[in-house]
Amino acid sequence: MPNETNGHRPVVHVVLQAKGGVGKSYVAAIVAQYYRTREMAVRCFDTDPGNATLAQYKALDVEHIGDLIQGGLINQKRFDPLIEKLAHGDGAAIVDTGASTFLPFWNYVLDNDILPLLENEGRQVYMHCVVTGGQAMTDTLNGLDRLAQTTSQKVIIVWVNEFFGEVREGGRPFEQFKLARDLAPKLVGSVLIRKRNPDTFEDDVQHMLRNRLTFDEAIAATDFSLVSKQRLQIVRRELFEQLDELEL
Repeated sequence: MPNETNGHRPVVHVVLQAKGGVGKSYVAAIVAQYYRTREMAVRCFDTDPGNATLAQYKALDVEHIGDLIQGGLINQKRFDPLIEKLAHGDGAAIVDTGASTFLPFWNYVLDNDILPLLENEGRQVYMHCVVTGGQAMTDTLNGLDRLAQTTSQKVIIVWVNEFFGEVREGGRPFEQFKLARDLAPKLVGSVLIRKRNPDTFEDDVQHMLRNRLTFDEAIAATDFSLVSKQRLQIVRRELFEQLDELEL
C-alpha cells in the first residue's frame, strides 16, 4: 500500500532505549524532519508518560499518549488504538517512547507479534536505539543488546550520540565493538551524532532543542545569528545524508 504522493512504502519508526536522557526525542524529531523533506505525510506519537519532549515540538503536530503504561503494565485500551494508527495511513509514523515505557512497551510488541502485524499491513518497520559515550555508554549498550536479542529481524538503526563523549572501546569506534559485530545481522546501520565544538555547534543545537524548534524553524528564527544558522544547516545536512545512505 504505497504512499499516494510519492510511491514510498508506508514506514513506522519507533525510538527505544531503557536509559533516559540520551537523546531519544532528538532522534525522533530528526527522523520526522527527514521525512518531511521527502514530501511524505508524517505522523508523530509521544508515549512518554512523564517527560513528553517530542510532544512539545509544535511544528511536528505530535499526538501525546501519556497513559499508555499503568502500574508498570501496558494499558491495552490505549495501546491497541495506537497500533491501529500505525497500521493505517500513508507516509511515515514516528513513535517516541520514554525510558520508563521501554520494557512494558517492547514486551507488549513481542507478546502480540506487532512487528509481523505491521509488516502484514504493508508497513516497513524500523527500531531506533541510541548509544551514548561517557558514563551512560554501558547502560545504553545493554539497552541495545536487550532490544536486539528479542528480535531476529534486521530492523535496528543505532544512533551513536557523542554529545556526552566519544563512543569508543579500547580506541575502537562502535562499528568495531564485539557487540556491533555480533548484532550485525539485525542492524540496518548506524547514524553518528558526532562531538562538535561545544561553544559553537553544540551551543546552537542545544539552543534549538531547548526551544523545541525544528531545524527549519531555527534557521528562520531571528534569535539565531547568520553563522549559527549556517552551522545548523551543516548539522542537518550531515544527519540527513547518513539517513539517505540507509535507504529508508
